[in-house]
Amino acid sequence: MSENAKQLAKLAIEALEDKKAVDIKVIDISEVSVLADYFIIANGNNRSQIQALSDAVCEKLGKAGYPEREVEGYNTANWILIDFGDVIVHIFDQKDRLLYDLERIWRDGKQIDSAELGD
Repeated sequence: MSENAKQLAKLAIEALEDKKAVDIKVIDISEVSVLADYFIIANGNNRSQIQALSDAVCEKLGKAGYPEREVEGYNTANWILIDFGDVIVHIFDQKDRLLYDLERIWRDGKQIDSAELGD
């Protein structure tokens, strides 16, 4: 796992926290998938906040030199997926987060505390 992935994940979490994301989870999927090293999952309270969370993550990581590869679901904002390569950020509304339950689907990954990403 690259230091880049850890740095990316840390920055994404900071951006989510700055915009008051709800229930931020980090799942280390590096040993169970080639998709990415980390999934970051969070939710917002309404469409505007969910889009603001997405904007904040893209802006913070873009300024740090990590532009997003792809963003899906921005207009409907029930589930926005932002692909940064080694890190994939999922921002849900409450209903869809419960419905899709990525934490359960990816339970083979290791849920980690953001503090484990280091400084």
